[in-house]
Amino acid sequence: MVQFYFLSIFLNVLAGYLLYFWDETGSSEDRSDFALKGDTFILVVGILSVVTGLVKLFSPIGGTLPIVGDLIPAATGILCGLVLLFGYYRRRTSIDDTEHTKKIEGLLAGNKKLIAALAFVAAILHFLFPRAPFL
Repeated sequence: MVQFYFLSIFLNVLAGYLLYFWDETGSSEDRSDFALKGDTFILVVGILSVVTGLVKLFSPIGGTLPIVGDLIPAATGILCGLVLLFGYYRRRTSIDDTEHTKKIEGLLAGNKKLIAALAFVAAILHFLFPRAPFL
């Protein structure tokens, strides 16, 4: 499970970086300054963050309950992955806005930098305290 420990830290940092600097309004051709901002890369990081977060959520640490293992990094990874996937979906779809998507987009767009900061903090704390419950 050491692999998922490092993968969780890496993906939280990477997803936090992408959330902090990703401009959802620009097209893929306009973002030639950094290759990691491509739409396919955003999709892969979003999927990997959600999957790793779910695996970490149910992997026990020592003798703790399975649901308690790495709660904060797992929840942060799932949240960051969902935000990235929703942003990818919004950029790639041509479906008209509905009331629900407008509400979700308003909630995510206003808190995207806060979620990114939470991902950075969770990754740093998880790296510094690997055996602490909830971290």
